[in-house]
Amino acid sequence: MSLPQQPKSMIVVGSGAIGVEFGYFYNSIGTKVTIVEFMPRIVPVEDEEVSKELEKNFKKQGIDVMTSAEVTSVDTSGNGVKAKVITASGEVVLEADVVLSAVGVAANIEGIGLESVGVKTDKGRIVVDKYYRTSVPGVYAIGDCVPGQALAHVASKEAIVCVEAFAAAEKKYNHQPEPIDYNNVPGCTYCYPEIASVGYTEKQAKEAGYELKVGKFPLSASGKASAAGHAEGFVKVIFDAKYGEWLGTHAIGYNVTEIIAQTVTARKLETTHHEVLNSIHPHPTISESVKDAIEVALGEAIHL
Repeated sequence: MSLPQQPKSMIVVGSGAIGVEFGYFYNSIGTKVTIVEFMPRIVPVEDEEVSKELEKNFKKQGIDVMTSAEVTSVDTSGNGVKAKVITASGEVVLEADVVLSAVGVAANIEGIGLESVGVKTDKGRIVVDKYYRTSVPGVYAIGDCVPGQALAHVASKEAIVCVEAFAAAEKKYNHQPEPIDYNNVPGCTYCYPEIASVGYTEKQAKEAGYELKVGKFPLSASGKASAAGHAEGFVKVIFDAKYGEWLGTHAIGYNVTEIIAQTVTARKLETTHHEVLNSIHPHPTISESVKDAIEVALGEAIHL
């Protein structure tokens, strides 16, 4: 079987994690990529500063980015495709070899008999409780078909909680498992530069009523990032100014997907910024950029 020919040009519709990952990949092997995003910025679920940094880097890489733009139709009758796009300045027609639709993930729950046995669904997902029990006794559901982030590590943890809860109900397990805190689930996007985030964005934290301390440390000031030749991006931390609660971390750059677990663990343990600063971080590393960002938030930066 022969592999399909690499497209010379591609239109990617949607700029969530899947859209930017595929857009980055195809651009890196020589395909001319245009990303069309309906929202005002790419990776719209991320912190706004992360979105701006990724768009800047993508444009440097030669990727065309169209925001506040909507693909209204695609003509595939010719050798390639023609996509009509509505923008703020009017309608344009984009031509490419292929269109990649990356506008979201939908659960595949149709036609598998859920209705016939009485399993409740809502907005295309199976309704479950915190232990993944459905409306029908003895029927459980986890993963992309239930509410929550459609991520592999989320589905894996949901499976563990589900099975432990089932075993506890059957008296085969001696305690109830702890339900997942979906506000402490890390998200990682594997384009270049990488994106990693967890918790509140700055905007969400403000809307939730917190008074904030925010620190942003540029990776251009990181010895490890500079030595590796990847000084783009930053690490941004968000803390509650009153109690020092770690509300979120948002990072874009070299190996940031490897360091986000530090924030997840610290938030799980209700760690404050004071405790993190009193924990010695190895140098030179990308992970110490988290500490550096906290120092910026507190006005104690020594590496800037």
